[in-house]
Amino acid sequence: MYQAIVFLPLLGFLIVGLFGTSLGAKASEYITSGFLVIAAVLSWVAFFTVGFGHGEVFTVPVLRWIQSGGLEASWALRIDTLTVVMLVVVNTVSALVHIYSIGYMHHDPNRPRFFAYLSLFTFAMLMLVTADNLVQMFFGWEGVGLASYLLIGFWYKKPSANAAAIKAFVVNRVGDFGFALGIFGVFVLFGSVNLGTIFANAATFIPAEGAPQGAAVLTFLGHALDKQAAMTIVCLLLFMGAMGKSAQVPLHTWLPDAMEGPTPVSALIHAATMVTAWI
Repeated sequence: MYQAIVFLPLLGFLIVGLFGTSLGAKASEYITSGFLVIAAVLSWVAFFTVGFGHGEVFTVPVLRWIQSGGLEASWALRIDTLTVVMLVVVNTVSALVHIYSIGYMHHDPNRPRFFAYLSLFTFAMLMLVTADNLVQMFFGWEGVGLASYLLIGFWYKKPSANAAAIKAFVVNRVGDFGFALGIFGVFVLFGSVNLGTIFANAATFIPAEGAPQGAAVLTFLGHALDKQAAMTIVCLLLFMGAMGKSAQVPLHTWLPDAMEGPTPVSALIHAATMVTAWI
């Protein structure tokens, strides 16, 4: 069920993205919207199963992904109460946006491309909220950035839309640079990027009251940092990535210009999903 929730939007994107011209606008709309409605219904089932159950955390393996030296990152879906809440939010809002867009975009000749982009964005957002490790989360993080660029600049013949899309892309990359540095710092501190390992060992970085400063565990900008200082810097770097996506000062300048995209894009990206992804 959980694989279906995540990969149905991707399937809709691939079908409509590859064959949308031959399928026609109506078929493209119904295929992508239908898959999202199914994913939304399954998300509610998962919400009641996990959210009102025992709340146990479990992972659904997909495939082996990266194994290089001490870095190991499998592609797996981490299911917990926060995940199922975000699955409901993302898929329900996205399904409603898909359905609303059928009427709103009925005059546009490029509807298959628009619905394919919507489904791609939804898949990237689902990859973000179900990530079992920080590398997988970064993949989803960059995926929503790419999809938002495509959606904001959907009417690419308008110079203002192109400029807004490029601005959103560049400003988000500034935040993502800090997010990437934070991931590198987490790997140095914990020797892993898996969320389960990080959560299990995070308490060891809390210093005992009155304890002397410990040995340096991380060097940042030429400064040797002990455990407490290193954890603070890493958290600030991760938060820098959140600042870009959630349009917090000073990385907020892209958000007003992003209204150049179609109105359903604003409903999906700016009001409900990507801007709240930092949670």
